[in-house]
Amino acid sequence: MATIHVVSLFLPYTINFEDKEQESRPPSPTSRTHSRRASAISIATRHSTTSLLDPTTPSRTPGGTEVDDAFPQFGPLSAALHFAKPGDPHSLVRNDAHLPDWGKQAVFNQPQSRAGLMPSGSILDFAKAHEDLQRQRKDSHQRSRRVSPKSRSSRAGSHDRAYEDKTWSVVTGVHGNGGLTNAIRDAKDSGDFDVTWVGTIGFPTDSIPAAMKDDISDALLHEWQSSTVYVKDKDLDGHYVHYCKTILWPIFNYQVPDHPKSKAFLDHSYGFYKSVNQAFADNIIGSYKKGDIIWVHDYHLLLVPRMVREKCPDAQIGFFLHTAFPSSEVFRCLAMREDLLNGMLGADLIAFQTDEYAQHFLQTCSRLLTVETVAEGVQMESRFVNVTSCPIGINLASTQAIRETAEVQDKIDLLARQYKGKKLIVARDKLDHIRGVRQKLLAFELFLNRHPQWASKVVLIQVATSTSESSELLSTVTDIVTRIDSVHSSLEHGSPLKFLQQDIPYAEFIALCTVADILMITSLRDGMNLTCHEYVICQDGTLSHKKWGPLILSEFTGSAVLFGKSHLSVNPWDFSGMAEAIKKALEMGVDEKARRWTHLHEVVQSHTGGLWFRQLAQALEKVHTEHGARDAASVPRLPVQQVCDKYKTAERRVFFLDYEGTLAPHRTPAGLPLSSPQRVLDALNELISDPKNTVYVMSGRKPSDLESDFRTVKSLGLIAENGCFVSSFGSESHAPDSPGLQRSTSRGVRRDWTGFPNMKATEEWKTAVKGILQYYLDYIEERNCSLIFRFDKATDQDAATRMGGECSDHINDACNSMRVRVVPIRQAVLIESLDWSKRSAANHILDELRAKHDIGVEDGKQHTDFLFIAGDDREDEVVFRWANELGKSGEVENVYTVSVGKRNTEATSTLTQGTTRLLSVLGRLTKISADAAPRDYFNSKMKA
Repeated sequence: MATIHVVSLFLPYTINFEDKEQESRPPSPTSRTHSRRASAISIATRHSTTSLLDPTTPSRTPGGTEVDDAFPQFGPLSAALHFAKPGDPHSLVRNDAHLPDWGKQAVFNQPQSRAGLMPSGSILDFAKAHEDLQRQRKDSHQRSRRVSPKSRSSRAGSHDRAYEDKTWSVVTGVHGNGGLTNAIRDAKDSGDFDVTWVGTIGFPTDSIPAAMKDDISDALLHEWQSSTVYVKDKDLDGHYVHYCKTILWPIFNYQVPDHPKSKAFLDHSYGFYKSVNQAFADNIIGSYKKGDIIWVHDYHLLLVPRMVREKCPDAQIGFFLHTAFPSSEVFRCLAMREDLLNGMLGADLIAFQTDEYAQHFLQTCSRLLTVETVAEGVQMESRFVNVTSCPIGINLASTQAIRETAEVQDKIDLLARQYKGKKLIVARDKLDHIRGVRQKLLAFELFLNRHPQWASKVVLIQVATSTSESSELLSTVTDIVTRIDSVHSSLEHGSPLKFLQQDIPYAEFIALCTVADILMITSLRDGMNLTCHEYVICQDGTLSHKKWGPLILSEFTGSAVLFGKSHLSVNPWDFSGMAEAIKKALEMGVDEKARRWTHLHEVVQSHTGGLWFRQLAQALEKVHTEHGARDAASVPRLPVQQVCDKYKTAERRVFFLDYEGTLAPHRTPAGLPLSSPQRVLDALNELISDPKNTVYVMSGRKPSDLESDFRTVKSLGLIAENGCFVSSFGSESHAPDSPGLQRSTSRGVRRDWTGFPNMKATEEWKTAVKGILQYYLDYIEERNCSLIFRFDKATDQDAATRMGGECSDHINDACNSMRVRVVPIRQAVLIESLDWSKRSAANHILDELRAKHDIGVEDGKQHTDFLFIAGDDREDEVVFRWANELGKSGEVENVYTVSVGKRNTEATSTLTQGTTRLLSVLGRLTKISADAAPRDYFNSKMKA
């Protein structure tokens, strides 16, 4: 069985340290303190925590609103805030855990960070900081010369020795991705998966002795199937705190920070980001075995797929982004945008929570990298990367097991008594600028101002966990809370708002969702939001008389897309709309509640975490197999002898031969524009001389250009402008007034052309595109049914490429309804119709052959028994796919699709030596025709 490496920044497990001399002491039920050396955190002892169920909780406001502590310390029950069963490493983890800052957590006994201070975020401070750093290094060097080597060694190891006398145990990690952890445990419980986690252990490790690190790694690997990545505290601090949380997280959630404007800040933080990604890649590469599957998760590790691909080119790599992916206008604000995109594109499959995020990614790649994108993914130079969406879900079985515990039921009963006769609106959010707490409270205040009769009947319970950077936001929110209390509170009914500036235990939150009347989520952006999934499960009415509560959900969450129209969708910037949504939810009838909840419940049950993991595994296996089949190294060489044997016995042969890059190079060795070498013309004339052969040349060029190039090859069939025009094989004899044909005359040969596009509609979209490209008109090449924006002669290639990408993105958006697409080609961008291609032209030609021989598809007879197609670029792939389908269905007995050159392809064979080898193969076939032709005795005697 293949091992699946699940790669995430933090492992689902971490380490708790204890002093040996305290092992024999029984832990206090309310607190546990440990004697520690200077390098360890001493946990502050608290004998109470803020609770919805504690009537003695102090409060400043009449309704019991808790706003006293802006940043409360986690107490001895803090593990219950993150896990359903504290102390159990297999416990269900909160899907949306609101985590303490890395290196500052106080849930477990763990070391402090040695990262030190990072450079200033201001470019103005950089010179001063650089001078200070140089002076410190000089002072340190002078002091070190006065200290003996033995003394220095002793000091260096003093911190490490602080942990030599400690014991440790494996516990469930706080910083791990809770939704991911629960989903994989769900998949393992319901299927046969061999999963190995790869990640860091969630706390600073510079203080840990090397021998202890090795022991921890061995235990995690062999007992918990987890491979530990050790990085320096400074690297992880710079990576996680200063780049991921300060740069990437805001950008991915449409909050553009000021920090990317600082070159000093960026140089340092991105360097740490890259260093940590490389450490992960090295760990994966070191343990990788052929056949293993690698799944990289989230924005912390965007560079890992490419790093692994460079060392393991055949590896099966998937990448899943749990957050939202922004539009190209926002993502382009990142200074290292190309590196991040190319890092992700090292995967075989890139998956997002919703189609919207996947589309944003494709548009960003098209615009910033100037690569071809289609609905299925991104076409790179030598490989294809599939892009899809697959929303994550919750672990239903484990969630249901927690609901059925006595602890949850007791808290349900207490909450029901405490808030008897009240309508409860429940919310739990992290207090930051993305979760929309301020907007929610303003909307609730507006609701109470408009409908004051509800002030005594409703209570909004807002659980808001703080962050270290939310002091300004907290001040604003506190003002709103105070204003609501002062206006709408009373001694008789209390306050309509209970604001808890601290998290609550997981069991208590499940109980709260069970007795709630409404759940309100107003995030400004959220990848999925699994809190509402848990709420839907809790509203089945089995544990409380309350059931089928409405869900008010921001339209900017991934779950809103998943749920369709069964929730009350709100725009968090529309305070009036949110106020009306609260009123509608409170007054909603039972039948409507039941109808909405039933659909929500069906969605949650059909999108579980385990199913998500299995679907991703199946999708990756499928695309990896397809990519392997297309890889140039996997596609066999053309079996020339077999082709010759089948050619010899065939009676009706059809050839479709691409022109540029296949029959002849794109340019001559001297750099001159393409023209037909005499060897190509001779080979085509010899093929056509056999009456059993029908030969077409395919090109993106205009009809007049092809007529000029092949004017000496009579009867040759031509496909111009990538399938928009066809001049049939032997078309010189067509009558001038034949309907549907366009007359064209060139030197030596008069041809008739069939044009497929509606020229009036074509001129309309060309006019629209020219309006977009008017700034670049000097670079535009216009054809009958397409436009080409060329920048091969631009003096600034980087700027021209960037502008080409921007044009592609703009045209794809503006002209989508006109059935127009943009395809990046060599130093140019091609704009053409979606409705016509080389495939449609080739299919039209075969239809003509059927009619010519009076054969229908259902007759079982073959209008063609030998089909040979050769091409070299993306435009030819659609013809390869079409021809392969004809061969598989048996409609054509002998089908050969040939890719000329070295690239991934859907062709069944390759000719890596290029145009020269193809012409040699055609020469062998024409020799067979010549040998089989009746001998001309008269001419042979004259020659003799």
